[in-house]
Amino acid sequence: MRNVKVAVAFTLLALAGCTSTTTGNAPLGESSTTVTTTGSSAVPTTLSSPGETAPTAPPPQTSAAPLQGGPTEVSANQVDGSTLPDHYKRQAWTSADGRTVQVVGLAGGCKSASAEVTAESADQVSITLVTTYYAPPTGVMCTQELRDVPLNVTLDAPLGSRRIVLEARDDSA
Repeated sequence: MRNVKVAVAFTLLALAGCTSTTTGNAPLGESSTTVTTTGSSAVPTTLSSPGETAPTAPPPQTSAAPLQGGPTEVSANQVDGSTLPDHYKRQAWTSADGRTVQVVGLAGGCKSASAEVTAESADQVSITLVTTYYAPPTGVMCTQELRDVPLNVTLDAPLGSRRIVLEARDDSA
């Protein structure tokens, strides 16, 4: 019965538009479910009876701090994103000292983004863009939109003329 109420609530929500609140009136002894979404990328939240656990969500996604000294775009011929799926940007920027590199990951819904330096050599730097999926609790749905998220990584030495190789990986929490 609870799943039917959640399905009806989501259907009403979809018909009402992107921003609405729907409250179900449950008979005594059954859960009452409230679903709230906004035009932002917030994860729908389901509040249930006191005996049930609250849903978990991915940690809040934060954008990278501004690059010290202002960003300098890395030339396109110095960035290799040939193994990235089409929906990723193949761009990078460096800080004034060249040790911080900013790349663009994807996050939204039940997914968060991070980046990690996976290898550094004299001629190239490998950076992996990681999208981590957080499974929602039963009865909660995740939105499917993804948005670009700037991410910073710190190199052992300035980038200089080294090539950046961008890779992507999907993880589950």
